[in-house]
Amino acid sequence: MKKIIFLLSLSFFIWSCGVQKNTKGQPFFTEVHIDLVNVENDRVEVKIDPQAFNQNIVSYNIPQTVPGTYSVDNYGRLLSGFKAYDYKGNLLPVKPIGMNSYEIQNAQQLDYITYTVDDTYDAEDELGVFSPSGTNIADNENFVLNLHGFVGYFTDLKETPYTISILRDAHLNGGTSLKKLSSQAVGEMQMKDIYQASRYFEVMDNPIMYTDVSAAEFNLEGEMQVRLYVYSPNKKYDAKDLKPNLEKILRAQKNFLGEIDNTGEYVILLYLSDLEKTDAQGFGALEHHTSTMVVMPEAMPLDFLNKSMTDVVAHEFFHIITPLNIHSKEVHYFDYAKPKMSQHLWMYEGVTEYFANLFQIDQKLIDESAFYERIAEKIEAATNYDDEIAFTHMSRHILEDPHASNYYNVYLKGALIGMSLDIRLRELSDGKMGVLDLMKALSAKYGKDKPFEDEKLFQVITELTYPEIGGFLNTYVAGNTPIPYKKLLAKVGVEQSVDTIKTDFFLNQADPFIDAKPDSKEIFVREGIALNSFLKNAGLQGGDIIKSINRQNYNLDNIMNLILTSRNWKEGDKIEMLVERDGALLNLKTKVIAPVLIKKELKNMDLPLEDPRVELRNAWLYGQ
Repeated sequence: MKKIIFLLSLSFFIWSCGVQKNTKGQPFFTEVHIDLVNVENDRVEVKIDPQAFNQNIVSYNIPQTVPGTYSVDNYGRLLSGFKAYDYKGNLLPVKPIGMNSYEIQNAQQLDYITYTVDDTYDAEDELGVFSPSGTNIADNENFVLNLHGFVGYFTDLKETPYTISILRDAHLNGGTSLKKLSSQAVGEMQMKDIYQASRYFEVMDNPIMYTDVSAAEFNLEGEMQVRLYVYSPNKKYDAKDLKPNLEKILRAQKNFLGEIDNTGEYVILLYLSDLEKTDAQGFGALEHHTSTMVVMPEAMPLDFLNKSMTDVVAHEFFHIITPLNIHSKEVHYFDYAKPKMSQHLWMYEGVTEYFANLFQIDQKLIDESAFYERIAEKIEAATNYDDEIAFTHMSRHILEDPHASNYYNVYLKGALIGMSLDIRLRELSDGKMGVLDLMKALSAKYGKDKPFEDEKLFQVITELTYPEIGGFLNTYVAGNTPIPYKKLLAKVGVEQSVDTIKTDFFLNQADPFIDAKPDSKEIFVREGIALNSFLKNAGLQGGDIIKSINRQNYNLDNIMNLILTSRNWKEGDKIEMLVERDGALLNLKTKVIAPVLIKKELKNMDLPLEDPRVELRNAWLYGQ
């Protein structure tokens, strides 16, 4: 902590006095200039002004991937017109290296580099980039600056300070948790904002949304200031519409966390997408240390939007525990070009997702039956994935096939690992210690500036808890043994029952088994949900794209025809489906059977109040 405070003070002094190139002994410092005023062809110009180099060749890099996304996105694809200039204004030789790097020769003469940046929101399929980690350039209206799409780093200089200067129209305001040094008027109609970052991670960890934004703020227990910024293209929603629900949820989360949180400020950036035009389509959020970037459809009714924000923001907010306060060296010193992934996604995403559900029962926002329903759904949905792959192995190789396609399981089995660990800890401690207490202990031992050794985490957890917990982690997380949920839940007096529900072929009342992509209009089988007996018998899998059924082509335009036609199918009728799976076409043949959904439910056992299992259950659900 002292080192970071010193670095921030030093970087501010350097910026205030002006960067003097070629000054020996001065820490390296990078100035970034982004022009949001002179936008051409939906592109913005970026200028990078580094201090002097001693070597003859240097490389400038844009990330291949960033923390929290667990996907290879190659943000260098957004750059064009890359040029390097010497001190006399002459061009220096530049050679592209792959998609994300540029090699600059005669670097001792390098004065600055320039390039233009395109966005992802209006690109075809958004270039495969998840919207909350993508970018938007809408001149004079909205800019979503996930800065890893605009700003790079020089090799071996990721740990050096940055100042970021952004020229904007005066009517646009920026929402961000990035440290702002100043805002200066430039003429009558423009402003220049100056931000500061102590290292490259801080640059990409603080998105900025510029727009004629509606904003709201509130304080949690006098300890945390929360700021909400909302962009609604058709002015359907204002920040004040969403503030009451978010304040309620975040206050409950803060109460649940207690002393573990040390974040004085938290910023929520909400971009509402217009589905009537080419716009962001990947709905969800991406977590950051002191903020979260959320993308949702503007067309959602307010009650659905509030519910979605509850689930999404609750998950992202709990990331202030892990990986933001508790993380390995692979995360802390992230390699944006050739990432080495940590093996602990079970904790980063799984425990986070578990907390996003547990706090709602702990704070009495939902009842026990609603909580059990969520857990039962995760148990059922997790059966769609290979239960014998060691979670640590999958995590370490999550960017590679075939594990990349299993990523959604971190929100299913990952959360169930958190639940199982919680129950086991409660059992061993007579209800006194749970997984939240473990996270508090790990947070106290490490914290955001002290990463742990990836291979040693289980050993540390064992030392902080019980030998049996080490056995649990090595058997069910690092090993390939399926978790015995039924046995574990019985320890807290919860049992499983099975119910058979009649469904339509493609709908379970208002809950569909299929969905459609707004851009391509392709119909696909939803992932991460339990499928009915007909779909399973046909051999369909989550993610399959349905091209035709009985030689009739289907897409979003006639999806209702598919649903209505299927209601006329008779048991025993022959069905032939042409589906696309992982780029290959498959011809699936089956016969109509009555569609039913086998739903596994959880409920409390009929036990006397004095039964030890009831006491353990109360400790698990309510921390009592």
